[in-house]
Amino acid sequence: MEYLQGMYTRQTYQLVQSALANQAAVVLLGPRQVGKTTLALEIASEQPSVYLDLERDADRQILTEPDLYLDEQVGKLVILDEVQQMPDLFKSLRGQIDQRRRAGFRTGQFLLLGSASNVLLQQSAESLAGRVRYIEMPPLQLTEVGADQLLALWLRGGFPDSFLAANDQASMEWRLDFLRTYLERDIPALGPRIPAATLRRFWSMLAHVQGGLLNAAALAEGLGVSGQTIGRYLDLLVDLMLVRRLQPWHENVGKRLVKSPKVYVRDSGIVHALLSLGSTESLLGHPAVGGSWEGFCIETLLAAAPVGTESFFYRTSAGAELDLVLRLPGGDIWAVEIKRTTAPKVSRGFHTGAEDVKANRKLLIYAGNRDVPVAGDIRAIPLEQGIGLLRAL
Repeated sequence: MEYLQGMYTRQTYQLVQSALANQAAVVLLGPRQVGKTTLALEIASEQPSVYLDLERDADRQILTEPDLYLDEQVGKLVILDEVQQMPDLFKSLRGQIDQRRRAGFRTGQFLLLGSASNVLLQQSAESLAGRVRYIEMPPLQLTEVGADQLLALWLRGGFPDSFLAANDQASMEWRLDFLRTYLERDIPALGPRIPAATLRRFWSMLAHVQGGLLNAAALAEGLGVSGQTIGRYLDLLVDLMLVRRLQPWHENVGKRLVKSPKVYVRDSGIVHALLSLGSTESLLGHPAVGGSWEGFCIETLLAAAPVGTESFFYRTSAGAELDLVLRLPGGDIWAVEIKRTTAPKVSRGFHTGAEDVKANRKLLIYAGNRDVPVAGDIRAIPLEQGIGLLRAL
């Protein structure tokens, strides 16, 4: 059976089902409102299971003495939503998994949902090593909604309620509410004492420089805080899977490399909400259009890449530059240039960069719809085809 959100099949559904068939516990990571709970409840409807939302006091009370409750649920899939709310639970889960294995229940025991990745990974890695599979659920993807929806997906982003809204205005209102809820409720619930207005300004500043090198000093000056505080704000948004910090390629190539990371607000719809860009026309006329398109393509390609793929960018002080470098699990290296243009051509800096990193494959992702040779072994392809190449690996 396929799981549909709105009218779209979510690819994460099959990944989770496959992981549950092979592992005792699965941790499904992703920002809030991305569709994790809906997906988990769909899985729950197909087998004996129990669901607890650990943001609800009543459900947390049930787990005051976790072993007493969980001992009664052997043979069922136990789904724990927002599991980072109860970090002490992981020690009990380890014992539960081992006990169930001895009783013959080796797989499909626990599905843990969380929206704060580093906290959750650290907690679960210490207690559940060898017993858990991690899956990140991205927002709606181009392959899920169809290539004919590319412009709408780029404008509205992939959060299902935003993408599926009745019109662009309703979509924008949903995203503004989403931002407000994160700033006023979700982030304070995690513990950080950060004024909502300050964090909103910081998030907006990142959207304005989408895809730029991290300049902590400039951001600190703009907000009137220290560089250390900027680092703390950025760590928080990265941990919540709302911002990506793309690291520079660090192999020694005998050249002066840029060492600052590039920073992207991960969902293009959130970028546009932060910049008050509510229509395709306003987006295409805005200075951030190039950075927005680049970020959208990078997130799309990384969601399609095989598990274990490492991602970087490459830039030297002499001007060699690659928007995205992928080191695939087999060791192959892909050099990717991303341009919001229909006339495909790459810069001299791309040729030099691809040579420096010893790229096996060189691609230009562009806004056209044909696969065309650019120069030598470089091909210009539409985003949809780039996804296809990565999924075929």
